[in-house]
Amino acid sequence: MYNKILIVKHVENEGAGTLETFFKGRGFVPIILELAKGESFPEDVKEYKAVIVMGGPMNVYEEEKYYFLKEENIFIKEILKEKIPFLGVCLGAQLLAKALGAKIKKAPMKEIGWYEIDLTKEGEGDPIFKNTRQKFNVFQWHEDMFELPKKSTLLSVSDNGINQAFKYGENAYGFQFHIEATPQMIESWLKNELLAEERSKIILESYKNKVEYERRAHVIYSNFLKTL
Repeated sequence: MYNKILIVKHVENEGAGTLETFFKGRGFVPIILELAKGESFPEDVKEYKAVIVMGGPMNVYEEEKYYFLKEENIFIKEILKEKIPFLGVCLGAQLLAKALGAKIKKAPMKEIGWYEIDLTKEGEGDPIFKNTRQKFNVFQWHEDMFELPKKSTLLSVSDNGINQAFKYGENAYGFQFHIEATPQMIESWLKNELLAEERSKIILESYKNKVEYERRAHVIYSNFLKTL
């Protein structure tokens, strides 16, 4: 089936959100790979139009604890070799950077909630961010960050100096932020996290941002679609 897109999940509650909905609505068939359930990576990556790798609570170097990370590193390198369009979200972005030889390290601060990011000059000119603003809010949940891989282009940063988006080649992208998140997803992630007041504030902001956030996400997804 030519219109298959592979979506790699690391844990049950970090699905593809608006990404899956978007591609389904445009005639693609998302194939969900559930690593936490012991499912295996496909042998032939060329049967997919694109590969999207989602987030997860693990560190990219916890290969002894999470058996699939070592195999996933090999898998991503194969995707890059075949020049299949790739999008890594949060952990997925870090895994892309790792596969390209970059260092993943602790960020200067743990980010949970809504933060503003800035497009670099290169980001403003890149097709993936066409028809978006130079500054916009995104939902974050991470404590690690990626260093920029060699031969890659930094597309976005935040005020605290954390790299937020990069591009490798013509069609491989990594986003540190959760572009796919819906208010319902965020509410479920926060269920047992943070103090009640802070949790409520983030959830309220998520519902307030819903329409604009999904609109911008669809613009970026449409731009990514053009790399397929």
